[in-house]
Amino acid sequence: MSARRKFLGVVSAQDPRTACDFIAQLSGLSKSKTKDAMNKGAAWLIRAGAGRKRLRRASADLRVGDRIELFFDEQVLGQAPLACPLLLDRTHYSAWDKPPGMLAQGTDYGDHNSVLRVAEQFFKPPRATFLVHRLDRETRGLMLIAHSADAAARFTRLFQDHRIEKQYIARVRGRVQPETGSIDFPLDGKSAHTEYRVSQHDAGTDTTDLELRISTGRMHQIRRHLEQIGHPVLGDPRYGTGNKNETGMQLAAVGLRFHCPYRGDEVLILAEREGAGTTDPRLT
Repeated sequence: MSARRKFLGVVSAQDPRTACDFIAQLSGLSKSKTKDAMNKGAAWLIRAGAGRKRLRRASADLRVGDRIELFFDEQVLGQAPLACPLLLDRTHYSAWDKPPGMLAQGTDYGDHNSVLRVAEQFFKPPRATFLVHRLDRETRGLMLIAHSADAAARFTRLFQDHRIEKQYIARVRGRVQPETGSIDFPLDGKSAHTEYRVSQHDAGTDTTDLELRISTGRMHQIRRHLEQIGHPVLGDPRYGTGNKNETGMQLAAVGLRFHCPYRGDEVLILAEREGAGTTDPRLT
């Protein structure tokens, strides 16, 4: 039997109307495993006129005709959420230092090890959470989370208008020359612009440390751009042949600068180059 399973059922008049009971009957799982999977975001409710959303509450009442999905993967559900430090809280939005290995948001198989879910559960009382940008799972670094539809719309506009400066650091293979430059190869048929500056080159390991800024946010932009110029990110599991190492992917999002869409002041959020994140205390 595959470790990853999907169950799909439609509630009939003869079925249990309590979510946990129906899903346990549908899947053959124990109620304790069913509740755990639901709490971790692996169950979904599709209701006419209401769309599709995660179904977490074990005692939720179901209606005849509801479509229920359960995406069950014991390995995913068994993962403990990674530590994701809160760096900045401005009520309308917050900033977090995402560790490598953590998702920005969940998948069908769960969301408990994601920045969105961690942020949602952190605040008391709970706040709504909205994703306004992404980081690759393998990338450590700064993420902004909006806490209202209005804040999400404002930050989406800032990102679309390239009014949020994003700074990264990376360690790459080889010696990068010239020591400052820009990469403008289009990605997926769209313009993409990456600026870089060499901070140091280690002749012993033949690796280069770079500081990078991007004004566009294409999928895997920095990783793909650096691979295209022959200097893949060290430890990148996808781009660059034979590029794995024991320390993981050497790419981190370490700086965000923007004007607050609510107060109007300039906000600079910085993550430490090593270890946990921090902010400029004058700007919090």
